[in-house]
Amino acid sequence: MARTARRILWVDDEIDLLKPHLLFLEQRGYQVDAVANGDDALSLLRGSPYDLVLLDEQMPGLRGLEVLEILRREDPHARVVMITKSEEDRTMTEAIGRRVDDYLVKPASPLQVLSAVTRILEGSSIRQQQVAQDFAARWPALGRLREDAEEAEDFAALYSELVDWHIRLESAGEDGLLETVEALLTDLRRDFGPWIREVYPEWMADREGSPLLSPDLVSHFLVPRLEGKPVLFVVLDCMRLDQWRVMLPLLTPYFEVDEVLHYSILPTATPYSRNAIFSGQFPDEIARDRPEWWSKFDDEGSLNDFEDQLLDEQLRREMGRTVTTHYEKVFSDREGEHVRGRVHSALGRGTEVVALVFNFMDVLIHSRSESPIFMEMARDERSLRHLTRSWFERSTLFHLLREASAQGLRVVLTTDHGSILCRRPTTVFARRDATSNLRYKFGQDLRAEDPSTVFSTRDPEDLRLPPGRLGMSYVLTLEDYYMVYPTKLREYQARYRDAFLHGGITPEEMIVPVALMEPRAR
Repeated sequence: MARTARRILWVDDEIDLLKPHLLFLEQRGYQVDAVANGDDALSLLRGSPYDLVLLDEQMPGLRGLEVLEILRREDPHARVVMITKSEEDRTMTEAIGRRVDDYLVKPASPLQVLSAVTRILEGSSIRQQQVAQDFAARWPALGRLREDAEEAEDFAALYSELVDWHIRLESAGEDGLLETVEALLTDLRRDFGPWIREVYPEWMADREGSPLLSPDLVSHFLVPRLEGKPVLFVVLDCMRLDQWRVMLPLLTPYFEVDEVLHYSILPTATPYSRNAIFSGQFPDEIARDRPEWWSKFDDEGSLNDFEDQLLDEQLRREMGRTVTTHYEKVFSDREGEHVRGRVHSALGRGTEVVALVFNFMDVLIHSRSESPIFMEMARDERSLRHLTRSWFERSTLFHLLREASAQGLRVVLTTDHGSILCRRPTTVFARRDATSNLRYKFGQDLRAEDPSTVFSTRDPEDLRLPPGRLGMSYVLTLEDYYMVYPTKLREYQARYRDAFLHGGITPEEMIVPVALMEPRAR
């Protein structure tokens, strides 16, 4: 079936001189009506809709901006290109303020007009077609990259590219190709788990062969920036790479951003990975230096009460002196005004590092597991991304980052771990002393019914954990599995299937970003 021609209304008091332009558009398949004044234009627009209005600014009677003002009241979503002889900034600013879709200065060639029309009316479908073509051309290489992946950098690079394709294809509405990307991600998870089972104990035994891990972040990225102005050190708890990528475009007007990927330590949970970031140590080292702290460690309690002290001690070790710091842990944007006030006060005192921990994402995924409403709002990865961006746009964090840019402050932003949408249960047999997390468990005589679904060890050194009780086992789930007990099988299946969880071994949980942000000149 032939496509219905897009309808364009061209409004210009010199319309007779624009016959070549009109003919050029008509030859490209557009239906063009032309009028010489604003009153006639408004009459036509009230009678039937047009896909686009080309509007001259300087006309007898109603000026173009006056027509635009009336049109915006009557049809807020009308698409308009302003065409004018005026090159004054005021005219352009006023037109942009009233939300024109483009702005052309006379004399505009037929090709310039066609370019603006095509971008506005056909841009979305052209971009969709191009994304589909680009992915189709790239798909064979992605398959080869998965088959050849052997090193940490290989898995990180492939996962990073698949995240970008997932976001781009979703934006283009290419649901069919999106399923292909999701199938590749499933294959990647299937390869990733056995690989981590093999290499992670080697990383723990020999740091020379490991990639960047959670304990490396402060020494590698924060310490080298501790010269001159203060630095903001921001940790967003439980942020996946795709969540970060949809937030990034909101930050690029304010910062030059350099992204680096690192691997969260195991278990990919706050008591381990986030304490590792702030301390620069593995859990066994923290337990050695602070045994009274480790005795309080559980899987998901209030276990990060010492982050400010751990950061101070790590900076003192790295710098050979005391570094002045201010630490904030933010659970709700209702605290926003108070948080901003305390941050401003700390900066006014000459504080060198302002460390901010935001728990929104972790609170979100835990609330989602408990609430049908939240489950519906964040039912899959796509909706979780949209919810994340919506929060970030209005968040205390975004407000603070814009202020940091205006003050010329550098920012190091990262996360402790990500999360995975869990769809499959795996049965575990455990005593009552086993920890309660569904993606990892510690306990005596702990075992999985299907060993292929987990990474299991009895040696705490494989995870750099302190020695446990006799007979202690450490089990972490792979892929999208979550642990259920045989006595509570149906209860756990109904409650936690399709929940975002963390603590296990997937690229989504382990491969996470560090953003090095330099303020743009203003």
